[in-house]
Amino acid sequence: MGSKLEDDARETYRRFVNRRDKIDEGASSWAELADFFTEDAAYIDPAWGRIEGREAIREFFVDSMAGLTGHGWSTPENWIMVEGPRVVSQWDQVLGHKEDGSPWLVAGLSILYYVGDGLFCYSHDMLNMAHIGQTMKTMQWRPPTEMVYPPRTVNRDIKLPTAWAHLEKNRP
Repeated sequence: MGSKLEDDARETYRRFVNRRDKIDEGASSWAELADFFTEDAAYIDPAWGRIEGREAIREFFVDSMAGLTGHGWSTPENWIMVEGPRVVSQWDQVLGHKEDGSPWLVAGLSILYYVGDGLFCYSHDMLNMAHIGQTMKTMQWRPPTEMVYPPRTVNRDIKLPTAWAHLEKNRP
């Protein structure tokens, strides 16, 4: 067992993943996942860039997953590590399944910062977008009509929100 902070971060992340799994199953909505973030949180997505604030993150979840959830996409968790307020997670982005039933997948990583009270102030998802593109091309994937595309120009700033910068003292 780790410190109380680490135990709380691990438990909160476990609840976050359980909620995400329910969303993948269609039993919950993407909007609900934003409730795991502080009002001033930052979420970094490889395609959509930096999204700031809980309500903007809520809108991002709904928009970015439109046309993906319910179309064979899911995000099974593989492992996590917790050190102080930092949670590092490795997961797979499943894009659907091949004729033999095996998944089309691309590995991903997330770094989250836990601040207490069941909330994260930061999440940075890392996914090889070239691998995603190659996989989609190979599987001959076509976007559903309800798909919402990321903006052409995005903010690539990966810093922690100003109020929480003290959580990572070694980063400028």
